[in-house]
Amino acid sequence: MFITFEGPDGSGKTTQSRLLYTELQRQGRDVLWTREPGGTAIGQKIRALLLDDPAARAAPPAELFLFAADRAQHVEEVLRPALAQGKIVICDRYIDSTTAYQAGGRGFAADFIARLNEDSTGGLSPDLTFLLDILSEIGLQRATRIKADKFEQESLNFHRRVRETYLKIAENNSRFCVLDGNRAQETIFADILAVICSKLNK
Repeated sequence: MFITFEGPDGSGKTTQSRLLYTELQRQGRDVLWTREPGGTAIGQKIRALLLDDPAARAAPPAELFLFAADRAQHVEEVLRPALAQGKIVICDRYIDSTTAYQAGGRGFAADFIARLNEDSTGGLSPDLTFLLDILSEIGLQRATRIKADKFEQESLNFHRRVRETYLKIAENNSRFCVLDGNRAQETIFADILAVICSKLNK
C-alpha cells in the first residue's frame, strides 16, 4: 500500500506521517517512511539545493526539473522496490506537491506538470493521499517559527494559490482524504488511523 501525505507549509503533514509510521511499526507491520525531496542520497543533495542553500536560487524551470529528477531517482531506488517487497510505504510529499507548488504556485501549465509527473514516476500513483488543509496565514506562522526554507519565504499569495490548487486536485478524486489541519494533533491522527484501519482490515 502506497500512502502519501500532502499539504501546504505548516499543515502538520510531516508530523502526522511520522505518527502513522510509528503506530504501524508498533502494530508489527512492514512499513517504510520516506520523503520528497530527499528520499535518496542523490535526493538529499537536491533537497539541500532546493530548500536550504541560500546561495543556490534555481530559476523556476530548473527548480521544477530538479524536483522531477529527485522523484525519478526516488521511485526507482526506494518506492518501487519497497512496494514490490509488500511494504506499506508512507511518503511525505509526492506528485501532488509538484502540481500544487509548480502549477499552482509558480504558474506552470497543469497539463505540462501532469506529463512530467507521469514521466518521472512511470505512472506510480498513491493508493491513498491524506491532504491536511490549513489556512495559508496560519500555516506560514507555524512553518516560519524556527527557520524558513525557500518555499516558506514565498509570498502569502503564492501559498494561497498552493492551497487552492491542492483543494482542486482533491475534489472528486477518490484517493484523497482531506482533513482539517487546524485541529488538535491527536484529533487529526485519530481520523487518519480510522481511515488506515478500515483500508488495512478489508
